[in-house]
Amino acid sequence: MAKKNSVKWESILSLQSISLTLVGVFISVVALEGFLIPNNFLDGGVTAVSILFRGIFNIHISILLVVINLPFLYLGYIKIGKTFAVQSLMAILMTALLLLVIHIPAFTDDKLLIAVFGGFLMGLGIGLVIRGGGVVDGLEIIAHYTKRKVGFTTSEIIMLFNSLVLLGAAVKFGLEPALYSILVYYTAMKTSDYVVDGFEEFTSLSIISKDYQAVKSLIVNDFGKPITVYKGERGYLPGAYDVKYDCDIVVTVITRLEIHRIKQEVLKLDPNAFFFVQSIKEVKGSFLPKHNKKN
Repeated sequence: MAKKNSVKWESILSLQSISLTLVGVFISVVALEGFLIPNNFLDGGVTAVSILFRGIFNIHISILLVVINLPFLYLGYIKIGKTFAVQSLMAILMTALLLLVIHIPAFTDDKLLIAVFGGFLMGLGIGLVIRGGGVVDGLEIIAHYTKRKVGFTTSEIIMLFNSLVLLGAAVKFGLEPALYSILVYYTAMKTSDYVVDGFEEFTSLSIISKDYQAVKSLIVNDFGKPITVYKGERGYLPGAYDVKYDCDIVVTVITRLEIHRIKQEVLKLDPNAFFFVQSIKEVKGSFLPKHNKKN
């Protein structure tokens, strides 16, 4: 039993996880101290609420970050697990501590630079913490939990929450900081997405073609990509519903940078080939790191 618990804690406190969390937290603190807090710019979520409440109640943001995140961490512990909750608590406490001891003067008074670089650094920090296994903002936890109760998607809940926060910012700080905060939030969101998903985000490409044997050979032998084949039927077109043919539906996982080249080569084989592309959040498999293109 002791050995099992030791393995769990080694997983929680792995060197990579701690390194990513520490770097992510430090970058987030630089973004908050050097860009966002001095100018009352918000980035969304619990951090935005903390900045807003700091302006209203004059309470240090470190206290607000910890107190407001506690209910979300409890839900994370219940719904996701102990490891996630502990790593998130570590990240939040480190952020609060650094905000107490580190004082960084504002880097610039140019509002556009503040919004862009503040959002970029905040997104980078958040993304690194997520890669480390935790969060510094518990909003997505409550959104994931709430969507089962109210029927809205996670994105819709987050958008509603942030809209209310931005409305509060407009009332407290003025319309201009609230409008710039939209740019901060968008930049932070896009940056964190790239950090978490990677610049070479994997994509599923499905191909339906009458020349499916040639398509399979092209993808596997020429592009060096593994495929999955589903047995299906082509046809069922308007005006010719009874006309159908057996076919193989070819599916492969590639990066976004490879989609165009593969589609162009498939269209040379079959100009009437049908494609559909789906984004993939995560891919695991022993073959993936060995992908090699032969041309």
